[in-house]
Amino acid sequence: MIIKSAEFIKSAVKPSHYPLANLPEIAFAGRSNVGKSSLINTLVNRKRLVKTSSTPGRTQLINFFDINETFSFVDLPGYGYAKVPAHIRKNWGPMIETFLTTRKTLKGVTLIMDIRRTPRREEMDFIGWLDHLNIPKILVVTKADKLSKTKQTRQLALIAETLDTGKPVIKDLI
Repeated sequence: MIIKSAEFIKSAVKPSHYPLANLPEIAFAGRSNVGKSSLINTLVNRKRLVKTSSTPGRTQLINFFDINETFSFVDLPGYGYAKVPAHIRKNWGPMIETFLTTRKTLKGVTLIMDIRRTPRREEMDFIGWLDHLNIPKILVVTKADKLSKTKQTRQLALIAETLDTGKPVIKDLI
């Protein structure tokens, strides 16, 4: 698919703030600083549609983006370590849970993981939760450029084994 237009719609914290649910949506989830925002920018071929930072926890709201006036990308706050006050971080779980369980136009979640990290209990629980809710998922690893090809292959096999996903499919976006 060729991305002809990609526009920021709005940020939200609760359902009353969400944009109208009139387009199918794909959400992007994962640990803080795993590259969710960067992946969206790469997919839409824009450098600064979604704000990125090297500081974990910069995405603090649910951010909606219109893609080709056909569907929406939804950038979710990360989980795990974040350089934000605890009272802000503790709201992210309920905010994300509410979005995932109530949004009727949500068609799937892209779970993003850093290839350099072995998936932990949070990833396995998140995958199990998506399965329980019957939300389709796509598992994506980022930051592969930080490893040699040999280490990439080894780490992908370890991630696939840990998550019991079978043989990984390797695709370069760039």
